[in-house]
Amino acid sequence: MRKILGLCLTVLVAALLVSYGVWTTQRPMGHYLSDLRIQLVANEGMPAGRGNLLGIEARLYPTDYQDLNRLHRKLAAWLQQARDQGLLNDKTLVVLPEHIGTWLYAAGEKNQFYQADTVGQAMHWLAWSNPVQFLRAMAQAEGQPRLADAYLRMKASGMAHDYQQVFGGLAREFGVTLVAGSVVLPDPRLEDGQLHIGSGPLYNVSLVFGADGQPLGQPQRQMAPDNHQRRYIKAADPAALQVFDTPAGRLGVLIGSDSLHADYYARLNDQAVQLIAVPAFLPNRERWNQPWRDRRGVDLPAGSLTEAQAWRHLTLTGQAPRSTAKAGISVFMQGQFWDQNSAGESFTHAPGAVPAGQPLEQRSDGARMINVWL
Repeated sequence: MRKILGLCLTVLVAALLVSYGVWTTQRPMGHYLSDLRIQLVANEGMPAGRGNLLGIEARLYPTDYQDLNRLHRKLAAWLQQARDQGLLNDKTLVVLPEHIGTWLYAAGEKNQFYQADTVGQAMHWLAWSNPVQFLRAMAQAEGQPRLADAYLRMKASGMAHDYQQVFGGLAREFGVTLVAGSVVLPDPRLEDGQLHIGSGPLYNVSLVFGADGQPLGQPQRQMAPDNHQRRYIKAADPAALQVFDTPAGRLGVLIGSDSLHADYYARLNDQAVQLIAVPAFLPNRERWNQPWRDRRGVDLPAGSLTEAQAWRHLTLTGQAPRSTAKAGISVFMQGQFWDQNSAGESFTHAPGAVPAGQPLEQRSDGARMINVWL
């Protein structure tokens, strides 16, 4: 009798494991209606043959990432509308927001993942749907908490490929230089023009793609992650701050909170930078108008300004005469990822100028563009 019960139990466990294995491979996709609206909310200067900085304040949701064709269709529709309005030319530099590539970990997942109510629930579905990748990532995780590191690491190889395919493809399709926001990857590097990952710590990086779709330089790593993210995203050596030669001029990229540090502007001055792109992300929609929170290495007392005032004061706008760049642009991510929303008003900036943008209370739904002619 015991043998029969043991055999039945073994068969039952095997059947459950096989069923679970089959379940993890299924990735059905439902119909999804993308919001392709985009509004030009700031257009500074006049065309003078020197190009322009065009920021795309993307409004995205988890289901936009379910299928790469769907994501491409939405981004391409926004760029096509920019082209129709005469905002794209062979000297245009398009800037996308921080972490627009990080959300690629949401590609190709099960419907339960997208239908979750919170980020935490979605991450549980991510782990259950990819058990082998998750266990491998947990073993390699270096940051704290280890779960946050593992969730970002577990699909990194596919994310690196998709990031280059999507954003390099858009640069080539529209014939522009494109600062592809950022993506979090373990120890990323370019080899023979291809983005690869390593097994080391996580870095928040941005690639700049030329009009031929090929990367310019190495991935630019973030040097001063925000207070929360620095627990699992490693800060890069400031000596790795690069300059990219583009048709519009010499470009520096400061990812998110890097743009709040005066020392980095001085380093860019030493390399004769003319333009500065800031892909940015700020969680919590209410935070933009809340008191400024202290940042490590930033000489500004907490509560002395609002977040909005501080970002504008500490970026290129407030750096004159310490920064010799002639223009820049800060582009924030919008949208809703489960229970996590985002804040920030994208704005153009030049030393001593009043930043151009659109107040939050005046905004309509859909994505937004800001443009400055050089």
